[in-house]
Amino acid sequence: MLFDTHVHLNDEQYDQDLKEVIQNALNTGVEKMVVVGFDRPTITKAMALIEEYDFLYASIGWHPVDAIDMTENDLQWIEELSSHPKVVALGEMGLDYHWDKSPKDIQKEVFRKQIRLAKKVNLPIIIHNREATQDIVEILKEEKASEVGGIMHCFSGSVDTAKECINMNFFISLGGPVTFKNAKKPKEVAKEIPLNHLLIETDCPYLAPHPYRGKRNEPAYVKLVAEQIAEIKEITYEEVVAHTYQNAKRLFGIN
Repeated sequence: MLFDTHVHLNDEQYDQDLKEVIQNALNTGVEKMVVVGFDRPTITKAMALIEEYDFLYASIGWHPVDAIDMTENDLQWIEELSSHPKVVALGEMGLDYHWDKSPKDIQKEVFRKQIRLAKKVNLPIIIHNREATQDIVEILKEEKASEVGGIMHCFSGSVDTAKECINMNFFISLGGPVTFKNAKKPKEVAKEIPLNHLLIETDCPYLAPHPYRGKRNEPAYVKLVAEQIAEIKEITYEEVVAHTYQNAKRLFGIN
């Protein structure tokens, strides 16, 4: 009973073989997945997918790289869609200082607006962070994001930062990088952070775990993430799967 908390099955990389990719995930034991939409086209596709498949859920928001493109109409549209019973979170949202398409002040403004919306509609948030940890933590504190909590998606920060986020009601989600030989921080986080604060994800089609690194990722590979965490923690695979599955269900309000 694996729960992949972050997939982009709405990505065009799956246009030719989506059904096979989904079937492969089911065959591997992936029971539930959250499809993440982060702009108009991907949100539209995510909403269509959750209507088609009963085991798919959606998170909808606006990606920081494209913050400069978001309008008040987009925010209103996200609010309207958020009432759908299978929309279980808002995001991915946050800050991305790697790409310079959207100025930092606009990214911050769009991030704050989405946190406020999440509090208004009472949904958890999924955080995208690239080279912006300090500013993200500050904004989460200032906006009292702990009221809704959420996920630090594909977490790559330190154990101390992970603990700081857990104190704000956030789960730490680990993906493919935890399986990389040179990924020191994710392995330390996997070791130190208790199971009741961990989630697993693929972020597919990106960040495929070893031995598929550099290839297209898919939800079936979330099993490799769970296996790696079990190995690092020196516990059984079944324990990791059971805890992360229940954590995700509880966070997303899925019965």
